[in-house]
Amino acid sequence: MGLFPFPLRNPPKYIWGCILCSLNGLLFGMDTGIIGPVTDMTDFKAQFGGSENSTIHGLIVSCILIPAAISSFFAGHVADRLGRPKGICIGTFIFGVGAAIEAGAVHLAMFIVGRIVEGVGEGLFLGNLVVLICEISPIRTRGALTTGPQLACTLGLVVGYFVSYGTSSIQSSLSWRTPWIILSAMAMLTCAVSLVFLPESPQWLGLQGRYAEAEEAWEKLGVTLAEREKVEASVHVQEITLETEKPSQNTMDKLLDIFDKDVRGRTALAVFLMGMQQLGGIDGVLYYAPELFQKAGLASSESSFLASGISAIVIFAVTIPGLLYADKWGRRTSIIWGGIGMTVVMFLMGGLYAGDAVHKHTGAGRWIVVICIYIYAAIYSVTWGVTVKVYAAEIQPQYTRASATTLAHSSNWVCNFTVALITPILLSKSNFGIYFLFGGCCVITVVVSILFMHETKGRNFAQIEAVFKGKSTCVSGTIHKSQVHEVKSGDV
Repeated sequence: MGLFPFPLRNPPKYIWGCILCSLNGLLFGMDTGIIGPVTDMTDFKAQFGGSENSTIHGLIVSCILIPAAISSFFAGHVADRLGRPKGICIGTFIFGVGAAIEAGAVHLAMFIVGRIVEGVGEGLFLGNLVVLICEISPIRTRGALTTGPQLACTLGLVVGYFVSYGTSSIQSSLSWRTPWIILSAMAMLTCAVSLVFLPESPQWLGLQGRYAEAEEAWEKLGVTLAEREKVEASVHVQEITLETEKPSQNTMDKLLDIFDKDVRGRTALAVFLMGMQQLGGIDGVLYYAPELFQKAGLASSESSFLASGISAIVIFAVTIPGLLYADKWGRRTSIIWGGIGMTVVMFLMGGLYAGDAVHKHTGAGRWIVVICIYIYAAIYSVTWGVTVKVYAAEIQPQYTRASATTLAHSSNWVCNFTVALITPILLSKSNFGIYFLFGGCCVITVVVSILFMHETKGRNFAQIEAVFKGKSTCVSGTIHKSQVHEVKSGDV
C-alpha cells in the first residue's frame, strides 16, 4: 500500500463510507472559519453594533457551544436507538436550519437564535462521526480513517476563512450573510447525500440482534473476514455482558452505563482529554485569529483576514501527514509531545507580551508572535487535533462507545464555550494572560497523560479492553472460552 494505509486503486466501500461520513466535519470547520471574520466585518458591526463590546462579541461567538454540549450528551442515545447514519443526518439538518436563520437575521437576537439552533445540530452529529468510522473500519486503518472528520474540519476552516475574505469587500449585508447562505446549502446537501449513501454500522446491527444484516453489511463494506472477526470480538463479549448483567435496561440505565465501575475511569479520561483539547487554546486562536494578528502588528483588517486564511491552510496541510501516520505514531506519545510543544509556544508568546517585546510597527517580537501562532496551530493539528477524538472513542467498550464518546464531546463543547467567551475579554484586559492560561492547561494535560493513558495504537477493541483491565489474555482479537466464562461471571 506504500504511504497510504489503504488501497488507492479500487478502494473498498468502507473507505467511501468513511469519506462521506468525514465530510460532515467540513460543516463544523466552516462555521469556525466563518464566525471570526464575520463578526469583524464592518457591515456586521454596523447592523449589530453591540458586537464591538468584547463580552457581547464573546457571547455571539460562543453561544453555539452550550446547546451543542447539551445535545451532544444525548447524541449517543439517539444514535443507539435510530442507528449511526440517522443520528448524524438529524444533526446535520438542524445545523443547516440554524445557519439559514443566521443568514436571514435582522436583529442580533435572531442571529444568536440561529447559532443556538446550529449548536443543537452540531452536538448531535459531530460526536457520532468518529463512532461510525471507528465501527466500520478494519483495525489496520482505523487510526487513519477516524482522523478523517478532523481533516475535513480543517478543510472547512480554510473554506470558511477564504469565503469570508472573498465576501468582505461586498458593500452590503451580503458581505456577512453570504457565508451563512453557503454553509446552510452545504449542510442540506450533505444531509441528503448522507441519508441515502451512509452505511450503517455492522456492530450496531449486531447489538440489535440483527446478525444476518450485520454480516451482509460487512460484505458490502468490503471488510475481510479476518479483520471483521477482530472488530466483532468485543461486540460478542459486550453482548454476553448485557445479557447476563443488564437484561432489562431503560433509557436512563443505558445513559448511566458510562459510569459503571469497569468503564468510568475510561469515561473520565475521555471527558478530561476532550475538555483539555479546547482549554489548550485552539479555538481561542481559530475564532479570534484576526484579532490576535492585529494585536501582533498586522494593523489592517484585510491583512489579518489573509493571515487567518494562511493559518487555516497551514492547519489543513499538517493534518494530512497526521492522518497518514496516525497508525504509526502512538496515541499516547502524540498527545504528550504535542502538549509539550504547545506549552513551549504558548509560554513564549506570553513571555514576549509580558516583557513588552511586541510592538505594532517595529521590532522582531511581533513577527515571532505571528510565526508562533502558525507553529502552535500546526503542532495542535498534527497531534491533539488528530489523536484526542480517536482515542476518546476507541478506549470505550461497544455498549458505551456512543454514549461515552458523545459525553466527552459535551465536555469539549463546554470548554470550547469557556474559551470562546473569555478570550476576547482577557485580550481586552491583558496581552499575555490568555497565553499563560492556555499553556498551563497544556502542562496539566501532559502530566495526566503520562500518568493515566494506555497506548492503543495497533490494538483492536478486545485488546484495548484487556489493557484497561490489566489483562493480557486477549492478544490476537480472538475471544477464548476462558474469557467468555469470565464475562458470564461478571468480571467484565
